[in-house]
Amino acid sequence: MSKTIKIIIAVVVCLSVGYASGMATQSSIQTWYPTLTKPFFNPPNWIFAPVWTVLYIMMGISAGLIWSKKSQSPDLVKNALLLFSIQLILNAIWSFLFFGLNNTLLALIEILLLGLLILETIKKFKPIDALAAKLMIPYLLWVVFATILNGSIWWLNR
Repeated sequence: MSKTIKIIIAVVVCLSVGYASGMATQSSIQTWYPTLTKPFFNPPNWIFAPVWTVLYIMMGISAGLIWSKKSQSPDLVKNALLLFSIQLILNAIWSFLFFGLNNTLLALIEILLLGLLILETIKKFKPIDALAAKLMIPYLLWVVFATILNGSIWWLNR
């Protein structure tokens, strides 16, 4: 399988996770979420979909680049993609915790773990493909921001 095909598959997988997460948030964004007290730095709702779309595409490209190096470093790639998969699952779970269960504290605990796993994924990606590691940095930064936002919303609504 070519590098391009691997990247396309990885992007489609990431976007599919994002789509599923988005479906979990739809009803709460119109019902529960507007009732919460939010911090002054809370972005407008419309910003989340385009930001996450770009981030999922970058994550997919990153994973595809790593996957394309499997023949060169099979064990390193396997371990790196396992970490990537775990953090991607945690990414999806956050939406269900925060918006599906309306549990801001549990979502906060989970997103802290997610951030650590993203950082570990970047560390595993770097020796395999430096560009793949760099493509994950905006995602990490957004999750750090989301963690602060999640924590603020929890604090303001406890």
